[in-house]
Amino acid sequence: MTITTQPYRPAGPGPRIGLLGSYGGFNLGDEAILTCVLGCLRTHRPQARLVVFSRNAEHTRIHQPAADEVVDWEGVPQKQILDVLSGLDLLVLGGGGILYDGEARRYLRLVGAAQARGVRTFGYAVGAGPLREAEDREAVRAVLSAMDEVVVRDEESRLVLEEAGLEREVTVTADPALLLPPEPFTEQMMRQEGIPADTRLVGMSVREPGRAAEKLDESDYHALLADVADFLVRRLDAHVVFVPMERQDVHHAHGVLSRMTAPDRGRILHRVYSPGQVLGFMNHLDLAVGMRLHFVIFAALSGLPVLPLPYSGKVFDFSRRIGAPALVGVAREQAGLLLAEVDRLWDEFPQRRDDLGARVQSLRGAARETCVRCTVVLDALDERPEAMADVERTGLHLLQPGTGTVT
Repeated sequence: MTITTQPYRPAGPGPRIGLLGSYGGFNLGDEAILTCVLGCLRTHRPQARLVVFSRNAEHTRIHQPAADEVVDWEGVPQKQILDVLSGLDLLVLGGGGILYDGEARRYLRLVGAAQARGVRTFGYAVGAGPLREAEDREAVRAVLSAMDEVVVRDEESRLVLEEAGLEREVTVTADPALLLPPEPFTEQMMRQEGIPADTRLVGMSVREPGRAAEKLDESDYHALLADVADFLVRRLDAHVVFVPMERQDVHHAHGVLSRMTAPDRGRILHRVYSPGQVLGFMNHLDLAVGMRLHFVIFAALSGLPVLPLPYSGKVFDFSRRIGAPALVGVAREQAGLLLAEVDRLWDEFPQRRDDLGARVQSLRGAARETCVRCTVVLDALDERPEAMADVERTGLHLLQPGTGTVT
């Protein structure tokens, strides 16, 4: 099916603000981020025209009603995208983990094109790393240096950008999804998923092993996680519910479930849910064990004891910030250590509950700071109309910013 972009529509009384990220339904965490960034901008600039650059415009139109306009930016003519960029007042990059090898250059190419057309740009709690490829590092140095402000979601991302050679101030806040409002996950929805009532429930998030288990083949990796699931079934007399955050997570959930000694005590969420509904589902759980960052974020928001399984630096960083156990890797011979951590987490959580709540509230405050900083850039836009009128009267709007050459 061919998806076309929406036709260009002139701006209303407010600014035209573009949002560029990994949007389009590929990952529930990215969709949660988009929901929160749109909410921030709509709250502070109700009259703004919000334009989302999406990898699947049809999905975004259906699932993000706060967007005024949605534009495909993959597989479409370049001129079409450049025309939309030229009509923006501000381009917001992120949030989420988009500045990494092979992808950073793609996003920053659009940001650089906007900058060349005089559009203000803002990095909204982005995640970075790994950045080892020369082309991506060069794009980071050139484009992020010219942004109005760069805000990252964790300390690791700041260090990655610094190591890539970025020489400018970078602010560390927190993931925008920390501000996601929950939506109801009803008893009827629980029944439709075949999840039993009146029993303890443990949520699990599994994905491809990646750097979390580099020395394990897929079969051993699934068997290790099945050991964890079986232990939770026995220890808590619980059912385990696997929560896919991306489509490919379903494959790994089936791999783990098939290796459990008690597969009848396991379920996989099969229906499609919004990020807010998945957050609402967390209220039915008693404990969470997971690899996906936003699964861990949702668990923390819901006040659950959560064991983050090692997967990447962003998970380590968030684990540290909420005071959760931060394991450094998994191997078949370390299964006992992993089970001991789960056991200790369950026993000690009543004493940790208040500390988790305080840490989460602090992180939510940091997430709000990103929104405030973006609003400062928008305030500067509000001060431009008189100056821009002078520019248009003299014809200087035909010049490239700072170059003196005619476009």
